[in-house]
Amino acid sequence: MYYTQTVKDTFKLPPGDFNKKIEQVAEQILQKKYSGMIDKEAGVIVKVYNVRDISDGMIYPGDPSTHHEVRFDMLSYMPYVDEIVIGEVSEIAEFGAFVRIGPIDGLVHVSQITNDFLSFDKKAQQFASKRSGRALKKGDIVYAKISTVSMKNSVRDSKIALTMKPDGLGRPEWVAEGDRAKKREARGRK
Repeated sequence: MYYTQTVKDTFKLPPGDFNKKIEQVAEQILQKKYSGMIDKEAGVIVKVYNVRDISDGMIYPGDPSTHHEVRFDMLSYMPYVDEIVIGEVSEIAEFGAFVRIGPIDGLVHVSQITNDFLSFDKKAQQFASKRSGRALKKGDIVYAKISTVSMKNSVRDSKIALTMKPDGLGRPEWVAEGDRAKKREARGRK
């Protein structure tokens, strides 16, 4: 889930940037400092924006830069267990598919892609089912449910496990197939 929050911090304005607009320099410095960082409470910091309330600079002995207090807004993403997400398959490996959900990838283990038996086609870089004809490849958009979340100090070290097994998840075409099958089944009961 995405969140916005207002943050108060300080930044250091180097002398080489004194002739530039302070708001633009502050945003660049803060974006570089925070973007991609993981905060245990806020999640992955996606963007810094709306930089405002920049104080007059303080100069410290031996440091030619000016130091300013500033207020700004941050957009962050925090994944939660049981959250339903929409993502794009970013990579296929023999053991599963990586799905890009916001600023981070989650892994759908091959056993969690579908209830069908899947074969890994190394040449085509996809998973395919002979029984249902379903296939999953890089670039596919999918619905998935977050099973586990382990947020560490970096995006690279964080782990998110996903599943696409419950009804209503997987590729949109799979969801539509399931809906049509349920309607046929319901009509047959009447």
